[in-house]
Parts: sequence; C-alpha cells; structure tokens
Amino acid sequence: MFIDYSEIEVTAGNGGNGAVAFRREKYVPKGGPSGGNGGNGGNVIIRAHHNLTTLLDFRYKKKFKAENGQPGANSLKDGKYGNDLIIKVPLGTLVKDQETKKIICDLKSDQAEFVIAKGGKGGKGNSNFATSTNQAPRKAELGKVGESKKVILELKLIADIGLVGFPNAGKSTLISSISSAKPKIADYPFTTLEPNLGIVKYKEFKSFIVADIPGIIEGAHLGKGLGIKFLRHIERTKILLFLIEITSKSYSKEFKVLFNELKSYSKVLSEKKIVVGLSKADLVVSEKPKKISSVTVNNKKIKPIVFSSVSGKGVQELLDELWETLNN
Repeated sequence: MFIDYSEIEVTAGNGGNGAVAFRREKYVPKGGPSGGNGGNGGNVIIRAHHNLTTLLDFRYKKKFKAENGQPGANSLKDGKYGNDLIIKVPLGTLVKDQETKKIICDLKSDQAEFVIAKGGKGGKGNSNFATSTNQAPRKAELGKVGESKKVILELKLIADIGLVGFPNAGKSTLISSISSAKPKIADYPFTTLEPNLGIVKYKEFKSFIVADIPGIIEGAHLGKGLGIKFLRHIERTKILLFLIEITSKSYSKEFKVLFNELKSYSKVLSEKKIVVGLSKADLVVSEKPKKISSVTVNNKKIKPIVFSSVSGKGVQELLDELWETLNN
C-alpha cells in the first residue's frame, strides 16, 4: 500500500539525574563528594533510506521515543547516555511542524539525516558543587527533559520526468513499455490509483526516472476525480510529459485544461520544461495522416510527438526528445 502522508509525535530521551554520594573508604572517614553526572538522553534522528518507497510504517505507529539517560552513581561514575532513536523514511520526505506547517528538513539524498528532537542533558552530581566553604554539598541536578515535537511526514517522489494526462490517456502503458515498472493497465479511467516510478534505460549507460500519477480531470484543483492528492509527486521533476490521446477532438484544448489545472495547484509546476506526446497512434488507421499542429504554452510553441506504446512507433523519438530536453 502506498502512503505518502503521516502525522507523528517524536520525543527525545530525558537526561539522567546527577547523584549525591560521598567517599566511604577505609582510612578515609570523612571522604569528599563522589556523586557522578547523569547521562544525556538519546536524540530522535530522521534518516532517508533508498530502500523505502512509502510511509506505510507510520500508518499505525504514531509515537516514537528515544532512550533516557541513566542516573549518575557513587565513586564519580557517570550515567550511561541514552541510545539515539533513528526513524527511517523514503528519499524525498519532507518533515514539517504540525502547528506552523513550516518545513523543518527535506531529505532528498540517501542517508541524509536530521536531529528532529534533542535529548535532555544529564544533571550534574554533587561532586561538581564542592567549594572551599562547602566541601560536602548535598545537592545534585535533575536531568533535563528531552524535546518533544509533533511533525508531519510528507513524501514527494524524486524523478526526472512526470507524466501528466487525463484518465486512460496511456500513461501506465507508456511507463510499462519503456521501463521495468508494472502498473495496473486496463481500458477504463482511474486504473492508476497511486504513483509509480520507472527507471528508463536510454542507450548505453544512460538512464532517467519517470513518475506516473493518477489521471487528472478538469476541476481537479477543486477536488474532483482523485483531485490534487498526488500532484506533489511531480513537483520535484525537471520535465512534465503531457500525454493526450491522438483521437481527441482537440488536443490543444485538452492540453490547456491540463496545464491550467497544474497552474492552479502550483506555480512551480507551470514553469517546468514541457514535452507533449500524442498517444495511441496505433488506433488511427488512415491513408491521410492527421495534421499535427503545435500547442502554445508561456508564449512558446511545442510540437507534439506522435507515438504508440503498443506498436512502438515514435517511442524512440519521444525518448530522444525527453533526453535532449532533460540535458539541455
């Protein structure tokens, strides 16, 4: 199951209390203070890991706590530090403060980590309070309480290219034909209910990652269809590949609807590089080829590429265009 949002509470360990103790050794009847310091509490660390792809682990477990520090002991023995708690999340996880919604950290690379809650400092033992006028202090510090935070985990997939199109536009068929991804494919709308990632091998020793998200319909930014729930997963991409069925009565109009939906959701999406593909070319059987005109976006004309994921026609041309745009 794909989960890309969760709210959790993290609590660092408390510091151990300092000890009040005195030396009690043979031949030292009035030994000085010997209370050790308490150990520091463990931190809570959030770390990105490449093997994880979902926030499913946080669907039921919502509270995480690091280990407390141990109290100090006699003979100047300091308490043991509490172990840090490491919470592993997928690459591309945003961590936000639940109350302010402010971004705390963005974990975009493997093993990137952030101390989300710091452990409390251990208290000082009475050996730290001896002075010339008070050689037998009977006081020690209590350990400090560890930090506690309520945070939001929000996953944004990391990919080079994001597929955008109406339901049943052929996005899943394309990603399954150019990569090893195996999304569900069927001849009805909203077959894709969660994002899919596919690694595309391009020529020798080259590759790029494509993200396929559920289809968009007009009014998606208002919550229609599957709404804008998955649009965050193409915010990190460098290119948006718009797919429109070649049998559409007006693909330029369909492109405009799709583009406006993205623009209504995020200005960032409307400013990305764009490639347009006309899918399902194998459905057109005509001696006279359909005239393909350019679409205009941000005062720039883009010539769509006609292709068929089933027959393979035009697929290499589409990949060439994506690679060139990606590296230009």
